[in-house]
Amino acid sequence: MTTAPLTPLSAPPSPSTRGRRRGRARDGLWAALATPGTLWLVALLVVPFYSIAAVAFGYRDPLFGSPVPEWNPTYWDTTTFLDAVRSTFVGDLRPVFVRTLVFVGVALLICVAIGYPIAYYLARHAGRYRGLLLGLILAPWWINYLTRMLAWLSLLQDDGYVNDVLTFLHLPAVQWLSGRPYTVILALVYGYIPFFIVPLYATLDRIDGRLLDASRDLGVGGVRTFLHVTLPLSRPGLLTACVVTALPMFGDYYTNTLVSGSPRTTMVGNQIELYLLGGSRQDMGASLVLIMSAMLMVLMAYYLISSQRAERT
Repeated sequence: MTTAPLTPLSAPPSPSTRGRRRGRARDGLWAALATPGTLWLVALLVVPFYSIAAVAFGYRDPLFGSPVPEWNPTYWDTTTFLDAVRSTFVGDLRPVFVRTLVFVGVALLICVAIGYPIAYYLARHAGRYRGLLLGLILAPWWINYLTRMLAWLSLLQDDGYVNDVLTFLHLPAVQWLSGRPYTVILALVYGYIPFFIVPLYATLDRIDGRLLDASRDLGVGGVRTFLHVTLPLSRPGLLTACVVTALPMFGDYYTNTLVSGSPRTTMVGNQIELYLLGGSRQDMGASLVLIMSAMLMVLMAYYLISSQRAERT
């Protein structure tokens, strides 16, 4: 009598196989959760950006002379875009771009001079008042930006409170709202310095205090501890704060319009607004948007590369 061979039982999956399966399931879950946000970004970023490119590389209506967007990339015309590039680097728009770089650069330096000590104090010395002080710093975000700028207009008028204080101190009054570059720079600092303080505070707060204590135990003074320990460790947060603050400054146009409105302080954002809303040069305005976006992408690429290097080290 013959017996059928026994069928070997299948071996249970190895721990590595189970780990891979769990990893694939986890990746699928996160991909599903990220789908709505991805569709949102495509709808509100990619599609409008492609519309701007269609206007910049479109053609002009032969009858009315107005720009007509070209949605097919194979028929794009680069004439207007190249004219905008030439105007930006060697033409009449070059002073506007240089002025924008100077305004943003000076405003960013002021943000560093003011924001770093504030973020450092919040992270290291605020104690039980940290939450209150951080809430006061974030309080301007609860009020509309235009409302805050309009409040500054009443403060900076010729008969406003700022000049009243200067007069009380026997100092000459200043015409703040008569196209002064420093008024625009100070307004940019006021409007965007919370964007600088918050990410820098988050980085400084994560620095292990034991490193600072070890530096002091080795006989290193407070200044040298800051220069050789705190500052290098806070460099990624400082870079993040600078990028987060500078990016909206480059595209800002309403701050300049409210506190100055003078051609002497025109920034790139004001020039883009003029082309897009005034007249039939929307294609030039769209080309300037693409040029500025390319410049800011270079800044973002530098930030991402620097962040990856900092994570590896």
